[in-house]
Amino acid sequence: MTGSTAPPVSPVVSPGPSLRDIHLPAEPSWWPPAPGWWLLAVLVLGLLAFVAWAWHRHRHAYARRQHVLDELDRLVARQRQDGSPAFLRDLHQLLRRVAREHDAHATLQRGEAWRRTLARVPVDAATLDRLLALDRLIYLPPGECDDEAIVAAVRNWLRLAVKPSNWASVTSVGEASNA
Repeated sequence: MTGSTAPPVSPVVSPGPSLRDIHLPAEPSWWPPAPGWWLLAVLVLGLLAFVAWAWHRHRHAYARRQHVLDELDRLVARQRQDGSPAFLRDLHQLLRRVAREHDAHATLQRGEAWRRTLARVPVDAATLDRLLALDRLIYLPPGECDDEAIVAAVRNWLRLAVKPSNWASVTSVGEASNA
């Protein structure tokens, strides 16, 4: 052995692949939203559309009711002002016009058919009798009836009649008269 000694051999570690540090993924973006948010947005928009439709319908019904009652008030004011001989006829025409909105044949009906049409609105028997009497009172000379009672009956019927949900169906009125 000669005097040369070999350097000690160090164990060689293979470098392997060079690894990078762990990195986090990018933050999720706010768009597009998750399916649950889409569903919530559709439900909220549907609810808003329904509320808008219901509000519009309510406003229209209220305006219609006010228009009819204002017309009745104009007729009454004209009667008090100049004693219009056509007062009862005008009340009768107003009743027929409102009834025609729910029954196209209301303007042609007489007698029992007109009674059935008026009875589709839930009013008491006394109001119904006054409204039916109006059908024949329009042919009598003015001053032979209680105008205030007639106006009260017409107002009561009109207030209920301009709201479509107050009208009974034709079949239920027919069944009620048969019972």
